[in-house]
Amino acid sequence: QVQLVESGGGLVQPGGSLRLSCAASGRLFSINAMAWYRQAPGKQREFVAEITSGGGTNYANSVKGRFTISRDNAKNTVYLQMQMNSLKPEDTAVYYCNALTIPGPYWGQGTQVTVSS
Repeated sequence: QVQLVESGGGLVQPGGSLRLSCAASGRLFSINAMAWYRQAPGKQREFVAEITSGGGTNYANSVKGRFTISRDNAKNTVYLQMQMNSLKPEDTAVYYCNALTIPGPYWGQGTQVTVSS
C-alpha cells in the first residue's frame, strides 16, 4: 500500500504561481514513477506531468515551460512537488497525485487549484 496526501492548492490570479506537494508513504520501494493529473469540471482526468524513478520528466504540452515537477526522497517519505508558474484560468482543476507501482496505481484525494481574477 502507498498513501498519498496532497497540499498546496488554492486561489490565485492569472499569471500567478502555486506550489503543489504530495507526501507519499508506505511501500515506497514499489513506486516506479510519480505524476500529477488534473480534472476540470465536466472534463475527464488528464495527465499533467510525471517523474520517473531515474529522474526523467515528461509534461503535457499545455503546461510545458510553465510547470516543473520534482521529487525528494526522505527516510520514510517521498515528496512529489510541482511548481506552477504563469497560471491561466484553464489550469483551474482538482489536481491529483499519482504513484505508479507494480501492483497498480495509487491516487491522492486531490487538491483544488482555482485561477481567477
